[in-house]
Amino acid sequence: MHNTILQIAIDTPLDTTFDYRYLASTENVEQPQIGQFVRVPFGKREVAGLIVGVNKTSDVDPEKIREVIEVRHQITALSSHWMQLCEFAAEYYQRPFGEVALPAVPKALREGKVASIERALKKISGPTKSKNEEANEKTKTADTANTSETAHLATHTLNEQQQHAVDSIAATTDYACHLLFGITGSGKTQVYLQAAKALLEKTNASGQRAQILILVPEINLTPQLENQVCASFPRLNVVSMHSQLSEGERLRNWLAAHEGRADIVLGTRLAVLSSLPHLKLIIVDEEHDASYKQQEGLRYSARDLAIWRARQLAIPVVLGSATPSIESWQHAETGRYKRLALTQRAAAQATVPRVGLIDMERDKAVEGLCPSLLAALRERLARGEQSLLFLNRRGYAPVMHCDACGWISNCRRCTAFMVLHKPERRLRCHHCSLELRVPQSCPTCGNVDIQPLGRGTQRVEEHLHTLFPEARILRIDADSTRRKGSAQEAFDSVHRGDVDILLGTQMVAKGHDFQRLTLVGVINPDTALFSQDYRASERLFAQLMQVAGRAGRAASDVGSVSEVLVQTRYPQHPLYRALMNQDYTGFAASVLEERHSAGLPPFVFQALLRAEAKTLDKALEFLTTAKTLLAHEGIVINDPVPMTITRVAGVERAQLLLESSSRAVLQAFLKPWMQALRESKSRLRWSLEVDPVDI
Repeated sequence: MHNTILQIAIDTPLDTTFDYRYLASTENVEQPQIGQFVRVPFGKREVAGLIVGVNKTSDVDPEKIREVIEVRHQITALSSHWMQLCEFAAEYYQRPFGEVALPAVPKALREGKVASIERALKKISGPTKSKNEEANEKTKTADTANTSETAHLATHTLNEQQQHAVDSIAATTDYACHLLFGITGSGKTQVYLQAAKALLEKTNASGQRAQILILVPEINLTPQLENQVCASFPRLNVVSMHSQLSEGERLRNWLAAHEGRADIVLGTRLAVLSSLPHLKLIIVDEEHDASYKQQEGLRYSARDLAIWRARQLAIPVVLGSATPSIESWQHAETGRYKRLALTQRAAAQATVPRVGLIDMERDKAVEGLCPSLLAALRERLARGEQSLLFLNRRGYAPVMHCDACGWISNCRRCTAFMVLHKPERRLRCHHCSLELRVPQSCPTCGNVDIQPLGRGTQRVEEHLHTLFPEARILRIDADSTRRKGSAQEAFDSVHRGDVDILLGTQMVAKGHDFQRLTLVGVINPDTALFSQDYRASERLFAQLMQVAGRAGRAASDVGSVSEVLVQTRYPQHPLYRALMNQDYTGFAASVLEERHSAGLPPFVFQALLRAEAKTLDKALEFLTTAKTLLAHEGIVINDPVPMTITRVAGVERAQLLLESSSRAVLQAFLKPWMQALRESKSRLRWSLEVDPVDI
């Protein structure tokens, strides 16, 4: 026997690796490699680890070095490229390597479930069957709507702009970031698929292996896109990566990607950290979406990591959006990204919907709906067409309130209101999930006439049923789709034509190809115009452009005009004027000018230190001390302030914003500053977010 010292990364807040002794024997002649998983003792527990170094010497007292329990030789070692990706993420986002690498792999690998791992390996090592082949074995018939959709996709012909975009992407032989700027309905998905096809044909002709990664911002967008991908590549193995997969599914799909058995990986933000040894193309759909930013633990941007990963591997990356993020647009303006424009709708004779503004000062709303919008709904019902009403507020009403004494249903654990959910007769806090029964009378004065104030999707749905009793009305929001698979069932019913009026939140605003929908009504968007968040206008414009794009996606029938009606009290606002003209370019130019004048991203770089404590004074005191820990030339550290929602679940929260005109200067400061904060051994809970999206 002989000893080998292994450096092991473990999922722990300690920013270090740990030395362990590996005893090689004649029965076990395989040498451990960097990138292999191990099981090791850690304190009183046994935990998973990842080998990051193999040495024969150690600075640790030999008596204190413990032995590795097991090296998982059955799993191929992770590539050096994947290890470098995790190292970059750890350094840039200021987290220990183990806190990045270990959570990025399935739970079964971390917990060492050998039987589960071996079953998964056995399943993926057999003859690979595509999703289409598996589906055909289960049933010989397909849903009529799905069949027609597949036929539509399979026979689609690219227009000149789409073909130019495909050719530009396919011709890329090194790193390049392509910003696919296409209006809604312009056929960005077809560009993705055709570019993928061209790349696969090119790599296959040269005898190389190729894998493609496609990212989407939300789970409910994966089934539709997965169907399109499978229809376009019936012989390839397509797997999904998202948080709603069972542990067994995630393990099998991750291993299929890691072992090179999966040709195309489709997933949400966590998929960007998948092990893909033959990765040749990355696509980020709806690249502007804030969902790509993780808000817990490692606060990474999947879009930004995708771009870094493409540069690392010298491969193309495609960012697609009808409303690119202001940062991406700025990079395209300066030539850092290559802009590819799609300015016309892909379907023959399909037209961009007409956008109109309903002045709520003149056209008075009843129960949140103006007469002009109701008239437009009646017209669609009479013609047998579908309508979509967009209200980004779930629940029945934002608050309950008492006219007699002014009582409002505040959450006792958060600085937020409790929302009325009438069907369940519950008050629910959307921040801490506290639920209470709706009181029979005012808790303060005893008045029995307490009323809901404001409107959520449940209340609007109730009113619609009263106005249109003959209509088939469907509400889609986080409350109506809690059961697994219910969101897809709901969207399928819309595609089949079983719904006349669809009412929903942001879940319905993007990515969905509703062929029969000719009217979009937007209810109560004005609140975002006055937010203290400097990104609020950018998000609102993107949201409205996206939801507007759900209308008129198919070829229009004679006499059928697709339109978008926005109810607002501020019809002269520049944002709504830009929306009417579908003028993203002009809107982006004005936002960039404002950001430059105000010294905001993308012209400065930011980091945000957050602190949580039992009292607000304690949180502010910690941040005040943090501000003075190190000299910070070239960096502005603002005064600590309470967060917008100061208290959540009984915990007080404050934040400290750092800014610099140089990303490199900011990064150089953050590492020693984080070390100083850790050494301060404060008992407060604190975290750092680099490139914050919510301030």
